Amino acid sequence: MYILRCADGSYYVGSARDLEARMQQHAVGRGGRYTSTRMPVELVFAYECANIAEAYAAEKRVQGWSRRKREALIAGEQHLLSGLSKKDFGEG
Repeated sequence: MYILRCADGSYYVGSARDLEARMQQHAVGRGGRYTSTRMPVELVFAYECANIAEAYAAEKRVQGWSRRKREALIAGEQHLLSGLSKKDFGEG
């Protein structure tokens, strides 16, 4: 599972059997429609999974996360992830 930062500041979450080959595809604009219109892209996080099913599940989980939660993961601040999952409905 990997996260790219796109030129527009957005994040792309994906998974691949061969990350190096997938990054080459992204670099030349053949990685996907989303990234091809937001070039260049930079790899900001990668997590090696035991198998492709685990990687795909991790990809789908992180795709559902907020930007703040993704940035905490990228920054290595795993201790913040749980707190960023909670809804903040404000006071009163």
